[in-house]
Amino acid sequence: MANKILVAVFSASGATKRVGQEIARISGGDFFEIVPAEKYTSADLNYMNSRSRSSVEMNDPSARPEIADRVSNMEAYDTLIVGFPIWWGVAPRIIETFLESYDLSGKTIIPFCTSGGSGVGRSDTELHRNVSGSVNWKKGVQINRPNESTIKNWLENVL
Repeated sequence: MANKILVAVFSASGATKRVGQEIARISGGDFFEIVPAEKYTSADLNYMNSRSRSSVEMNDPSARPEIADRVSNMEAYDTLIVGFPIWWGVAPRIIETFLESYDLSGKTIIPFCTSGGSGVGRSDTELHRNVSGSVNWKKGVQINRPNESTIKNWLENVL
């Protein structure tokens, strides 16, 4: 049986989405965009404002922003590649919402991030805590641009 791959990404600016679409194309996987029920505005994303929506969410470990849509057939996938921008050194809270929404037992989960400055940071450790059941958790990597050779090399090592 072939390894069925889902590439699921949250992208605030479009950068993570572009990388995720390229990963899906190269891997032959399906693409799913994690879209918040209430889209983020530029004011929501102002990390300089401690009262902005993203700042409030990131300062509250229990925050779980609602997602607009679900993967209807998550059980059909063997591998889940999860992409996100780095916010405050970790994945945005909506990624926690996503991971907690499914039974991922038996799946391989491979995180990747995009970031203007920092790498994956402690996202691997933090996110792995949000997954119930036994999963094969791979080490996360930072990929900022949809570069075909970089993505192919990475996929050869993790798939």
